[in-house]
Amino acid sequence: MEAIGLGVLQGLTEFLPVSSSGHLALAEFFLGVESPGVVFEVFVHFGTALAVIVFFRRRVAAIVAAVFRWLARREHDAEDARLALHLAIGTIPAGVIGFALEEKVEALFERPAAVSLFLLATGVILWATRVRQEGPRETTSARDAILIGLAQAAAIVPGISRSGSTVAAGLFAGLSRRRAAEFAFLLSVPVILGATAASVGGLRGSGDAFGWAVMAGTLTAFASALPAIAILMKVVTAGRFHRFAFYCWAVGAVALVATLA
Repeated sequence: MEAIGLGVLQGLTEFLPVSSSGHLALAEFFLGVESPGVVFEVFVHFGTALAVIVFFRRRVAAIVAAVFRWLARREHDAEDARLALHLAIGTIPAGVIGFALEEKVEALFERPAAVSLFLLATGVILWATRVRQEGPRETTSARDAILIGLAQAAAIVPGISRSGSTVAAGLFAGLSRRRAAEFAFLLSVPVILGATAASVGGLRGSGDAFGWAVMAGTLTAFASALPAIAILMKVVTAGRFHRFAFYCWAVGAVALVATLA
């Protein structure tokens, strides 16, 4: 039951703009929730990445096919190939910054006051999208990829929402609501899979084992992430993305007061 609960929490908060890392850090501090182990974390994140691939399966298949056709020097869809390139560019900032600041970021998980402040900051980012809710462009550029990639890199800090910051960056870059949300979700896949692959090397010496709890957590993370993606896509396209700010402000304020008290 613990694994199922953590899987649902991860699946919902990974893509709703409320920061999954922030929620897990606060749950660990206030509720005494402990990480079940490296294997569990790796496979639960894999479950959320799989949900993105399934939800955008047609788009993902078209991008992969375009890349293989480009490598084979055959005719390919220029838009899909360009999108693949932009996803690769957007992944670089998170990889570089995550590798350089790994220890400092991990230390923030033990500072609930800082996590609470970052949640309040996420609320400000979401609320700011009221100013620029939709742009005219349906295609991304290298500049968009860099901007959104930097926003994703900032989200390695617990309390800063990855989906919130990346969708907001896409909107401010001038992308349409649907395109900004789609690119933000697709950009999460290589980062999550990359982090998963990097963690696999430490599984052998972790002492953890793959069992029913890991399987349950992975499946529930996948199952809960799918409706979370669908909900956020509808919220963004309807222009109500900023309303998640109230939730972030409420959780951040309550956690900050509780921490200081």
